[in-house]
Amino acid sequence: MTHARDSKTWWREIRDDAPRFARWLLDQLRGERTASERILALRDEHATSNPRAFRLLTVIAAQERDHASWVEGLLRARGIDPATPDTQERYWPHTIKMIDDLETGCAVGAHAEAMRLERIEAIVEDDSAPEDVRAVFAKILPQERFHERAFRSLATEDALEKTRDAHELGRLALGLHP
Repeated sequence: MTHARDSKTWWREIRDDAPRFARWLLDQLRGERTASERILALRDEHATSNPRAFRLLTVIAAQERDHASWVEGLLRARGIDPATPDTQERYWPHTIKMIDDLETGCAVGAHAEAMRLERIEAIVEDDSAPEDVRAVFAKILPQERFHERAFRSLATEDALEKTRDAHELGRLALGLHP
């Protein structure tokens, strides 16, 4: 496990290390793709009898696919092969196992999106960040805010509390302060 740090420190470390930056962009591509798949699986397993949840999860999954496309464009423009090698997940093994219904699935999504928002805001607010990267993440930011709100609206307070410790373990696995 890496040392714990906040999102702004994490971003400076990634931004200023070209090989880590390239790996991070590849991780973003894989993350956006798998997010879409996981959200559709959550929808299909737990939201078929809830029209509002079904619709929201469908929209979020489509937006995650768009994000993947935008990140892939960044990679290609930077001359980085967008093939994403398999890597060991660090965050999700702690949280996925907590999902047993729509509410806990959406609570896990709300926690993950809130954490992602911290990172995206650190990128967008950094005047030293590469302009192309800032532009793409500035485009992603409002949709991620919507995702966090939508997931939270579909979760219950009990589900958010039930999944909180797993989320914190996932954050620590990423080396982020809880």
